[in-house]
Amino acid sequence: MSVAFTKEESAETASETLLPDRPVSPHPNLVTEAGLKALELQLHHARQAYDATSTIEDVNERRRQAASPLRDLRYFAERIRTAQVVPDPPSIDTVAFGSTVTFSRDDGRVQKYRIVGEDEADPKGGTISYVSPVAGKLIGKAVGDVVSVGDQELEIIAIE
Repeated sequence: MSVAFTKEESAETASETLLPDRPVSPHPNLVTEAGLKALELQLHHARQAYDATSTIEDVNERRRQAASPLRDLRYFAERIRTAQVVPDPPSIDTVAFGSTVTFSRDDGRVQKYRIVGEDEADPKGGTISYVSPVAGKLIGKAVGDVVSVGDQELEIIAIE
């Protein structure tokens, strides 16, 4: 095998194994208790995936396979390190981080979301990030309040 071919292959492998870090939000890393546990579980899965690559004999293939789990390890370790656990709201008088809020839209739809941290937000699963535009408008409001989000008006009908 020629030296030039080896160097070219190594350069390609290096570019495949140096993945950029996952972007980290500039906002405070507020999480619920469940959100912190989810981050810890994701870190555990990333560690397992990374450890599994140690059995790959070909060094270049091992580096390729380890790149994504290694990036995830760095990300989840940082998110856990910076996590600020926010206890459940002490009252249901106003919407706060951790509240579940039900609101009606102009078009008659009724939606219900829990306001959580960025890493645990899943709108399809009923959670939205506290930095989302909707949550930003709802936080601090009470039942009966109406807020405008884009061209929609939302009326808060329940807080849990």
